[in-house]
Amino acid sequence: MRELLNMQSSALLTPILLGLSPHFLKQPEDLVVLLGEEAWLPCALGAYRGLVQWTKDGLALGGERDLPGWSRYWISGNAAMGQHDLHIRPVELEDEASYECQATQAGLRSRPAQLRVLVPPEPPQVLGGPSVSLVVGVPANLTCRSRGVARPTQELLWFRDGVQLDGTTFHKTLLKEGTTGSVESTLFLTPSSHDDGATLVCRARSQALPTGRDTVVTLSLQYPPVVTLSAEPQTVQEGQKVTFLCQATAQPPVTGYRWAKGGSPVLGARGPRLEIVADASFLTEPVSCEVSNAVGSANRSTALDVLFGPVLQARPEAKSVDVGEDASFSCAWRGNPLPQITWTRRGGTQVLSSGPILRLPSVAPEDAGDYVCRAEPGHSGLGGGAAEARLTVNAPPVVTTLHSAPAFLRGPARLQCLVFASPAPDVVVWTWDEGFLEAGSRGRFLVETFPASEGPGGQGLGLISVLHISGTQESDFKRSFNCSARNRLGEGSTQIHLSRRDLLPTVRIVAGVAAAATTLLMIITGVALCCWRHGKSSFSKQKNLVRIPGSSDGSSSRGPGEEETSSIEHRGPIVPDGHSDLVLDEKEVLETKDPTNGYYKVRGVSVSLSLGEAPGGGLFLPPPSPLGLPGTPTFCDFSPHLDMVPPCRLYRTRAGYLTTPHPRAFTSYIKPTSFGSPDLNSGMPPFPYAALPTPTHQRLQTHV
Repeated sequence: MRELLNMQSSALLTPILLGLSPHFLKQPEDLVVLLGEEAWLPCALGAYRGLVQWTKDGLALGGERDLPGWSRYWISGNAAMGQHDLHIRPVELEDEASYECQATQAGLRSRPAQLRVLVPPEPPQVLGGPSVSLVVGVPANLTCRSRGVARPTQELLWFRDGVQLDGTTFHKTLLKEGTTGSVESTLFLTPSSHDDGATLVCRARSQALPTGRDTVVTLSLQYPPVVTLSAEPQTVQEGQKVTFLCQATAQPPVTGYRWAKGGSPVLGARGPRLEIVADASFLTEPVSCEVSNAVGSANRSTALDVLFGPVLQARPEAKSVDVGEDASFSCAWRGNPLPQITWTRRGGTQVLSSGPILRLPSVAPEDAGDYVCRAEPGHSGLGGGAAEARLTVNAPPVVTTLHSAPAFLRGPARLQCLVFASPAPDVVVWTWDEGFLEAGSRGRFLVETFPASEGPGGQGLGLISVLHISGTQESDFKRSFNCSARNRLGEGSTQIHLSRRDLLPTVRIVAGVAAAATTLLMIITGVALCCWRHGKSSFSKQKNLVRIPGSSDGSSSRGPGEEETSSIEHRGPIVPDGHSDLVLDEKEVLETKDPTNGYYKVRGVSVSLSLGEAPGGGLFLPPPSPLGLPGTPTFCDFSPHLDMVPPCRLYRTRAGYLTTPHPRAFTSYIKPTSFGSPDLNSGMPPFPYAALPTPTHQRLQTHV
């Protein structure tokens, strides 16, 4: 050290020896010092060994090194080496001044150095701290205040979790002397439930204390319940039980629970737990839980995922559109999951559209019909179904011919037509050569109209128009009758021809058959009488008889020793005298002679006649015909409009060799009770005239 001082002294003496003038090697600079700390102002001179002193705001502090009178001031350094540093400790506010280092003998003055004394702020205070009670959701403010003289004036900042908060105001209060008396900062906030127990920091910071001084305050919050609502299970099938759990935190504690579904209270529900059976309404009507305390209440709701099958909400509506226009149907189904909707035509399987809407562009008459909106059942297999709507296509009338029975000349007749139309026809007209008729009667013609069932496939309402003709004429069978109908969209028509049924051929056929049967019967009767007379003596014991219907004798042809077992049975009236040529006397016994003298043992002859069978087993024998020869069958008109029973006679039948007539010889007659609306069945004529089949003859049999 001594060597170092010697080297420094040599360095200072060198400028003098070399003739250098005194000068400052180091001058003091402005200095900022905290109150209570040490201030150090450097000063060094070269080529000068005279008196050095410091001045404070122009006042000399003295030339001694210990600066008497200034107990906190002193000068340090090696004077021989020109070091004259000023020290102040501890620094006080009055030390704040302008300081100079002066070499009085050389007339040197350093530049002035400004000493600035900083006063750190005092720890701030939060009004209402260290724990402040607030209400959640209610706006509030926190005030932080810092008192005392701080140089420079401090600033107050708010922090939470190390993050500076915004939304503050700053206010300063000045003392009479112009210095700052106190500083306040107000923090505005609206606390939430998450702020309960939060820690806020108010920090007083200035240049004198960059790190600042902190005051901590804790928030104690009162808040309404914070609710959590859950359901178990969250996804359920319709009809299953589900449990809701309502959990809440609150300050002060919870005072009550209230349950609701779709806004309507659930009666009898108390406490934080609710058990209920789920249905489809839970999907759109959520369950809510309201929890209350002294501060307020809170509500939470949840909707269940309820699985259920399709349910029809809106049915499709029937449509009526004109031909060529567009038509559309819509239906609505609800379900969870969403149902699959398809459109088909009634009676068909082709899917026309998928979704709630069916569109049919430019409809034609064949598009008319019933359309089905169908929803498939859900996963549970429940629900689903179909809904129908009818499409009516407005078009010109459709007129068709109904079956009309053939008519006799000068007899009654009727013609029928069937009309389907949408909209309903304005008029239905029958026309022929000389005129027309819409309704009512005109001469021999009468028009009647009857309602018919709705046409197939939405063709619209139907009606039957009937044209009655009284006393047909030859011209009626040659002309065409036109049935036409008209509505606002057009006209439809059909032509009908009246068929004729002739009476004379039928009479001739019946008469011929009857005559042939009568002739055959007479021949057989003659042969039998002849044989009986010639063989009466040789075959007296053999009673081989020829039996015909109407005979009352109960005997039959038997050989020797055979017992009589036949019985007599009466089934009908006896043939009158007018037909006695066809029936033998009941008391006559016909004994035939065996031409082979017993070699072939001929026992008799059995004769079978086809005379027709009447109901109950009797014979149907027509009376003499005025149109043919005697014995020719008379034609029986079975037409129901004649209102008469056929003039035919019934005869008894007897057991014997004359067999029962063929069962198809004639047809039974049934009189209609009334005339109703026409039958639409094309297979059944409106006037069921009875047909008279040609009688058939059975062969002559010989019993051997």
